[in-house]
Amino acid sequence: MIGASGLPSVEMMVFVFFIVMAIGFISLLISQRTNVSYIPLFIFFGMFIGPVLNFVNRDLAHVLFDYVRVFGLVMILFTEGHNLSLFLLKKRLGTVLTLDTVGLLITALIAAAVFSWLFHVPFVVGFLFGAIISATDPATLIPLFRQHRVRQDIETIIVTESIFNDPLGIVLTSVAVALLVPQAPSARILEMMAGHIGIYPAAVVFFLYQMLASIAIGIGMGFLGYWILKKTGVMEFPDVIIYSLSLAFGGFLLGEMVHASGYLVATVTGIVLGNHKILFKEDIKTARWIVKAIEREVHFNESLAAIATIFIFTLLGASIDLSVIYDYLWKGILISFAIIFVARPLAALPILKWHNVKEYLFISLEGPRGVVPSALASFPLTLGLTYHDPQLIHWGEIILGVTIIAVLTTVIVETLWVPFLREKLLTVRSIVKEFEEKGYKPSS
Repeated sequence: MIGASGLPSVEMMVFVFFIVMAIGFISLLISQRTNVSYIPLFIFFGMFIGPVLNFVNRDLAHVLFDYVRVFGLVMILFTEGHNLSLFLLKKRLGTVLTLDTVGLLITALIAAAVFSWLFHVPFVVGFLFGAIISATDPATLIPLFRQHRVRQDIETIIVTESIFNDPLGIVLTSVAVALLVPQAPSARILEMMAGHIGIYPAAVVFFLYQMLASIAIGIGMGFLGYWILKKTGVMEFPDVIIYSLSLAFGGFLLGEMVHASGYLVATVTGIVLGNHKILFKEDIKTARWIVKAIEREVHFNESLAAIATIFIFTLLGASIDLSVIYDYLWKGILISFAIIFVARPLAALPILKWHNVKEYLFISLEGPRGVVPSALASFPLTLGLTYHDPQLIHWGEIILGVTIIAVLTTVIVETLWVPFLREKLLTVRSIVKEFEEKGYKPSS
């Protein structure tokens, strides 16, 4: 069902939409009935309809995935930003900032070293894999955390960490791409700076530029968005939905235009809007309708983010080459365990300053990889195809396959042992301490 122009026909696009949504519905039902994470189900079903049965052509799935990942990540990160509480962030600032800076970089470097050693590739290729796999995604853990009554302060740390390291992982990936593919458009600024201060100092400056510029633009977009919302009185559906989507994608485009990270811009914009009661002085009447307006747009955007998640993981599964999975399965599993048992615990070591050993162990052993690594997994392959680079295509195939193995392994392992770790590491004493922090004193 290919049209005369060589593009997929309307019927093919409708078929892909139908089958992906059907997979999402079935996977969510299975997940709710069995308490099994839905992420592996999306990927496995994607493999089934793609390379196994060939219902969806692998090349078509890859092309669609490249579009879906951009739209999906903007929606997911913009929506996640709304759910981050600046009050809770301030309370756990040291832990979260450490995990999202030092922890992110250590994870990427260790994963890079292991990848480069196992596959005998240059370290810069391994660093691209490490940057892609560096971001965590505990969204799959939240229902399990609540089911097994994991302490709220620990849950908040892990979730807040992910909200920030998702876009920062994307920024780190853009730096890695610039180092590996100098001809890529995103590498222009890096190449210009490298001519004056050297490639590695330039990479550090480029990372800081992307991070700081994105945060500044995101704050500006958030304040502008709030001002427009307040002045126009937009509140009803669908006006507020259209407005919020324009803000999210406008911020993304602005960030990309100045070679910053549009994804981080969208995240910070969402944080500003989600914390409007803290950041802006509002009278009671204004506060009430703004709360209603933002609640409506968040509710709708959460639905879009959920649909985007289904498409990202399902099309990822449909676009892979199964021979790569077969060829590199054991190496991929070895890298996954290196991330779980070496990279993540070493990256989290500095948080012992604020947490006891048991809390540190729980946090360091609950960092599954998810939507951002999955969305970035095919990016190196896409670059190889774009620039007709056989070597980069080969590396891209390996990175894609190993990333999928790492996502599946970390999600399966780190969801299965939640109740065990909670029982062994988050003791009664820690629960009492949580009550004391909230102002309650246990009776003597």
